[in-house]
Amino acid sequence: MPGRLIYLMGPSGSGKDSLIEAARQPLAQLGCDVVRRVITRSAESVGEDACGVSAEEFERMERQGAFALCWRANNLVYGIPVQIDDWLASGHNVLVNGSRAYLDQARQRYPDLLAILLTVDVDVLRQRLIGRGRESPAQIEARLKRSSLFSAGDGSVLGGAVFLLDNSAGLSVTLEGFLRLLKAQGISATPGRT
Repeated sequence: MPGRLIYLMGPSGSGKDSLIEAARQPLAQLGCDVVRRVITRSAESVGEDACGVSAEEFERMERQGAFALCWRANNLVYGIPVQIDDWLASGHNVLVNGSRAYLDQARQRYPDLLAILLTVDVDVLRQRLIGRGRESPAQIEARLKRSSLFSAGDGSVLGGAVFLLDNSAGLSVTLEGFLRLLKAQGISATPGRT
């Protein structure tokens, strides 16, 4: 039985990278592989464990069919390696750090994907973005406004069923909620069993 794609989304600063890192070992016990994205930014950039490549290298890889999914956002290009298709076919569940704006396209390729939106209280998110020191106050406010559009909660902006997971409290609380949600949705060491 094939595995299932877990498509984790959330605004910048919501804590996706921290959650993914904290969940890595429990996910392995559930037969879930965590994908390392390819991004057109320096490998020295602070943030997620990603493979940084030049824009030219990314374009070459894209032309050669290296990506199952790819999108452009925030002046960067992101790619999910095509190897996830083999992992899914062999029964492994696969977690990807996805894009909210690309969810509809991802659903077209993986209709059974499990979409999870990591949400954060706006004041908590503002403080996290300020603490990172990557953006100006105006850029932070623009990110917060964009985030509110995707967190409407009715699924209309996101185009279908999306599970909301609040990460305003401590990471351990979010991790417990994340693992409960996965198990409730049938993500287990043996696909098809809860």
